[in-house]
Amino acid sequence: MRLPMRLLLPIALLLALLLPLAAPAAELSGRARIIDGDTLEIRGQVVRLLDIDAPESGQDCHGAPCGRAATQYLQKLTRQGTVRCHGSERDAYDRLLARCEVKGGDIGAAMVLAGQAVAYRRYGLAYVDQEKVARIEGRGLWAGGTPVMPWDYRAGRWQQASSAVPTPEGCPIKGNINTKGERIYHTPYSEHYDRTRISTAKGERWFCSEAEALAAGWRAPRR
Repeated sequence: MRLPMRLLLPIALLLALLLPLAAPAAELSGRARIIDGDTLEIRGQVVRLLDIDAPESGQDCHGAPCGRAATQYLQKLTRQGTVRCHGSERDAYDRLLARCEVKGGDIGAAMVLAGQAVAYRRYGLAYVDQEKVARIEGRGLWAGGTPVMPWDYRAGRWQQASSAVPTPEGCPIKGNINTKGERIYHTPYSEHYDRTRISTAKGERWFCSEAEALAAGWRAPRR
């Protein structure tokens, strides 16, 4: 049965109101500054690579500094030329979630294929095939067997730091003020976490989440 036009128009308007509006796509291009193995910055905008998870800066895999290696590999990739990123979402830290390419090649795919990152299955399966190849051939963090996954490493470090003295219970993030007066927070899985000391007399403090630290005016380390 065909509905009359006078009924179709109101239905179409109702559907338009109910369906969520797509976020406007954002495109960035330029030289990239690398923050870690899955995060970079272009023209002041921080970008988190979609569907991959790289070892944290201070993470070791089978006794080797895989977090540092991942950062260095991403630096090597992005030095090839202009980096172009495309995304339509932002995370809780206002980072653009995007796929990026250099010289036409998908950077996320290259990181996973080289064994410098893993497919972040919690959010997408785009790079599962690249991960299988890297794992079978023992590339990067897969050399020596299956490593501790980045998300498990973060959880373990958080639990360990939360139970340490003098960390306030459940609030292990260190809000440090450096010699330049910059307010920088260090998570338990940050590279310089262990060597960072907190002096509340100087205005330094502890945070329970990254969102809390950002809201208070602290920023993440730039490397």
